[in-house]
Amino acid sequence: MWRWTRLWAAVLMWVGLSHAAQAVTCEAIRFDGNAYTICQVDPATENLRLFLDDADGTPYGHFTTLQNDLQRKGRALKFAMNAGMYHDDRAPVGHYVEEGKTRMRVIPNAGPGNFGLLPNGIFCLRDGRADVFETRQFLAQKPGCTFATQSGPMLVIDGELHPRFLPDSTSRYIRNGVGTSADGQTAIFAISDNTVTFHEFARLFRDKLDLPNALFFDGNVSRLYAPDIDRWDGGRRMGPVVGVTEDIN
Repeated sequence: MWRWTRLWAAVLMWVGLSHAAQAVTCEAIRFDGNAYTICQVDPATENLRLFLDDADGTPYGHFTTLQNDLQRKGRALKFAMNAGMYHDDRAPVGHYVEEGKTRMRVIPNAGPGNFGLLPNGIFCLRDGRADVFETRQFLAQKPGCTFATQSGPMLVIDGELHPRFLPDSTSRYIRNGVGTSADGQTAIFAISDNTVTFHEFARLFRDKLDLPNALFFDGNVSRLYAPDIDRWDGGRRMGPVVGVTEDIN
């Protein structure tokens, strides 16, 4: 009996360690006739952060470049996604904070393109949690973000779809974005595997993933790196990137 008890305890410990070692969970899902890949991260237990430039100030641009740099530092890239709009030189269009240092101020006013389709928002990482804030809420609350990236438009705002989204829209793109739970303990990143409208993409976060706030990242440059499901998107160079890393054993 004692021997079986020890064996069962060892099995439970192995299962627990195996679960803890899984940095991010990605899967393919379908919702309302559209295909998506979603990746769920617990920001309290995983090293979720933003990346832009290497030590020389050169934008990473591609997942491969970031992965190679991390490997030289003894880190492995477990998940990554483009995370916000950027200028031709890869500089962020809106607010950007990396390791507590502000690289770009908050842009609160309306403007051209998707970024300026207010309300837009800010993805903020701090104190073991992840939150999507509508920009005006962000300015009012002034959260101390260790990492932050601004993009737009918001997809879901306190459980409501962005007011400018139309159910019968004909504007369809591959789109990606992030939603967060109310307690900040879950961040779900999603990318469409076929072209979708803003309305369809926002409903994924609200009605399928049940997330109160979600932010659009891009619909022209949407990329995902998820090696556990053999996903490694290439293409045009990116600006800000969000990723999960872990030590190389």
